[in-house]
Amino acid sequence: MKHPPACPALSRRQFLSRNYGLGTIALALLLKEQGLLANPGLGKRQHFDNLPKAPHTFGKAKAMISMFMQGGPSHMDLFDPKPMLTKYDGKDFPGEVKYDDAAGASREVMGSPWKFTKHGQSGIEMSELVPHMGTIADDITLIRSMHTGVNNHGQSIYALLNGTALGGRPTLGSWITYGLGSENSDLPAYVALTDPRGLPVLGVDNFSNGWLPSLYQGTVIRAKEPRILNLEPPMSLQGEAQQRYLAFVKRLNQEHSEERPGETDLDARIQSFELAARMQTAAKEALDLSQESEATKKLYGLNRPECQEFGSRCLIARRLVERGVRFVSLFTGNQTWDHHSSILTSLPAACQYVDQPASALVIDLKQRGLLDSTVVHWGGEMGRLPVIQNRAGGKDRSQVGRDHNTSGFSMWVAGGGFKGGLVHGATDEFGHHAVENVVNHYDYHATLLHLFGLDAGKLSYKRNGVDQTLVQNPEARMVSELLA
Repeated sequence: MKHPPACPALSRRQFLSRNYGLGTIALALLLKEQGLLANPGLGKRQHFDNLPKAPHTFGKAKAMISMFMQGGPSHMDLFDPKPMLTKYDGKDFPGEVKYDDAAGASREVMGSPWKFTKHGQSGIEMSELVPHMGTIADDITLIRSMHTGVNNHGQSIYALLNGTALGGRPTLGSWITYGLGSENSDLPAYVALTDPRGLPVLGVDNFSNGWLPSLYQGTVIRAKEPRILNLEPPMSLQGEAQQRYLAFVKRLNQEHSEERPGETDLDARIQSFELAARMQTAAKEALDLSQESEATKKLYGLNRPECQEFGSRCLIARRLVERGVRFVSLFTGNQTWDHHSSILTSLPAACQYVDQPASALVIDLKQRGLLDSTVVHWGGEMGRLPVIQNRAGGKDRSQVGRDHNTSGFSMWVAGGGFKGGLVHGATDEFGHHAVENVVNHYDYHATLLHLFGLDAGKLSYKRNGVDQTLVQNPEARMVSELLA
């Protein structure tokens, strides 16, 4: 019997070069480690990117900077003066109180120990703890009737960031970049600037893409230098060598992606690798505060130790939106504003940290002609109660604080089509419940999307055959009274 001729033996190098290529093998191993190897045959390819996209209708807002004060700033001590608290100070609260921490609760009313003053032509009253914010009173909309109604940090944070009290959903920044993309392909579309004292409550959920493609997750820029690691290529890859290498890898990535249609995580990872290469130049320039004038640095408080860190991040935020970044989130450290105790000392310290930089951001954007197209937000996920928590005993109030309150609280917005010099809504005479022109979290989201020219119903993503949206509540309304 005649046997067929034996196949010639192949060396390992010949096998790789003829069948797969070393680059393809390396990429496949990397993707396998990261759980991104696709299942071929998933059907029609769906492509996502951060290229600029037209809004549904004309929108004044082109970018947003959100300063999120996690923990719950005390609205009746900062933005919502309540003479009735002063009148009832030390007496029992004449009504029902919705406590979160019943163990430390009391019914003793606590008047604000800080004075309020009218500011600007609008005459908006603000506390002596935020004197710099007082200087921008005519540029902001102060909402005194915010409401989420979910009385703990995590649930209320989720409500304000992703539209529900549950985790696992895309955040506001993800939705806006999904809908509009970015105007700068060399920088991330959505950036998170975290506090050096630690991540906020819920960690990365604060800038999560949820079930939107991974491309729309917020990109963290470190709180300390170097703010982005590994921006400099190794000596062996600098210059033309790196360009040839990147072109080769791009070709391999394209081939790998085309063979695996529908894998959005794979596409996102490849695009993030490509963005990282482009950021080597763009990010270094955007984060270089040495290019700013001394007057600008002083405006943001970079000469003051108590606010230098937050001032640097606010200045970075301005530089990013100036360069086409769509959405920037700034966070304060874990529960910086959660003043269950020692509010007499901890609240002033928290205000000193952010007051001057936050107002400087509005002033700087305005003088550069960017405020009209940039929404600026300042606020937390809740306010505080009108009664004392953690009474130390006797008349000593040095250790007392205030418990959570999501039934009525304050925050402010500016620019991007919001009306300046406006106070909207009101809480009751003790500051416990929003009672006039209430703005729920879903109303706030519907209003923001409108300013960006995005239809809350049309901005959707099909998941498991169902169109998902940021605004879920059918009673949500666009709050036209807030608009210029």
